[in-house]
Formats: sequence, structure tokens, C-alpha cells
Amino acid sequence: MMDCREVRSQLLNYQRGRLKAESREELRAHLATCGSCAHVEEAEQALTELLEHRLPQHPASLALKRRLAAQWPSPPLTKGSWWSRWGRSFVPAVAVAVVLLVTMPLYYGRAPGRQATGTVSMVAEAVNDHLRLLASQHPLDIENGGMHQVKPWFAGRLDFAPVIPFAGDQEFPLQGGAIGYFLDRKAAVFVYKRRLHTISFLVFRAEGLPWPSRGLEPMGSVQRYSAITRGFNVVLWRDGELGHALVSDLDSRELLALAGKLSGGS
Repeated sequence: MMDCREVRSQLLNYQRGRLKAESREELRAHLATCGSCAHVEEAEQALTELLEHRLPQHPASLALKRRLAAQWPSPPLTKGSWWSRWGRSFVPAVAVAVVLLVTMPLYYGRAPGRQATGTVSMVAEAVNDHLRLLASQHPLDIENGGMHQVKPWFAGRLDFAPVIPFAGDQEFPLQGGAIGYFLDRKAAVFVYKRRLHTISFLVFRAEGLPWPSRGLEPMGSVQRYSAITRGFNVVLWRDGELGHALVSDLDSRELLALAGKLSGGS
């Protein structure tokens, strides 16, 4: 039988019908008996719908089309020439070469190093986790009864104890919590509000992740990394054995104010 980690890694393939019959039935049987994984599968479906069908689609720019047209091969030569014999197979090859010539300088001119790629993956994961929460019909496993009720709920459900120095206030009221995943590990998810904005705060084990070493700024006793992607602000920081990710469409200054409270910096 598949365990929860195997099931969650195959959810996208399952939803798109890519699994073999045996694996598909095994995964389906797991979902029928595991409420937690069924909850994640529901969120994955909503996220796929959001990303694939509701986000705007952008065609190739006119400048790119003109550049490709300018480099397109000349018209075929007269009948009976070598072009008439080889042209049909040559044109697709030239087309591919032209695309590569146009795109490779752009790509390799900006190709990120391993460190940058790892940082991008962490930022993207934080945003994906936030989107799953927004798309879920039941995002909270424990409703807010104050941090004294929410934090103890995680006992026995994680292999670490989340340290949260900020229990929420009138500006950033705590809504509740849930069990989530950050990349390959379990995470405690705390949900805060700021007016109509939802804020996800994830706490997870920090070891083994590609933490950024550049672009860091001081935040109390820790160093934070800030990024903006897909319209969301993300703040990452590590404090000892625990990693933290804060993400929302909230204004960056307000989100950083909350980050300071959560890191014990203010």
C-alpha cells in the first residue's frame, strides 16, 4: 500500500490519468480511507483549476514573431534543384535552429545558479501552499481559540514543536491552524488575517533545504529573505532548527511588520 508521502507525490499524475491501473486503484483506495490526503487531493484539484484555466494566457509578442520571420529561410529554389529534394526535411530543422538561436541567449544570459534555483523553489512552494489554502473549502483543521488552544493541537501531529512568539492581535488576528507540507516535509500552518487579506505562516524543519545566502536583511536576531512572485509577497527566514515562510497578497510593509512579530523581533 502507498503511504501518505507517496500518494501526495502522485496526485497530479492521478488527476491527469497518467497512472497505471494498479497504482491508480491503490491510490484511490488510500484516498477513501485517509481524510488528510483526501483533503490535499481536493485542494490540488482546485489549485489546478485556478492555475490552468483561470489565469490569463499571453501569446508570443509581435517583436518575437518579427524576429523569427526575419530569420526564416528564403523561398524554395527552382524546380529540380537540391532544395526540391531536401527542402521539406530541412525547413523544420532550420525552424528549430532559429528558435534556439533566439531563445538561448535570453535563457543563458539569465540562467540562475544552484543557489538562486533553490531559493526560487522555496518561494514557489510557499506561494503554492498559500494557493492551496485559499482554494480549499475547509482550510483549517483547528479553528482559533487563541494560541493556547491552537498550538497544543499540533502535539503528536508533527515531529517538532513549532515556536510561535506572536499569538495574534487586533491588527493580525489568528484564525486557526492546519497540518500542511512544505516541499518534502510536514509543516504547521497558521492562518492570520489583515482586513480582507489571508496570510499563511508555515513552520517546518529547516535542515536540508536550499536556504538563500544572498539578498538577506536583518530582522531582529535572524536574517530574512523577501521576494515577490505571482502577485504574492513572501518572507523566508530560519531560526535554529526551524524554517519559516510567510506569504500573502498583503502589502509588503505590513507583511514585514507581521514577520517581525512572528520572529520575535518586535
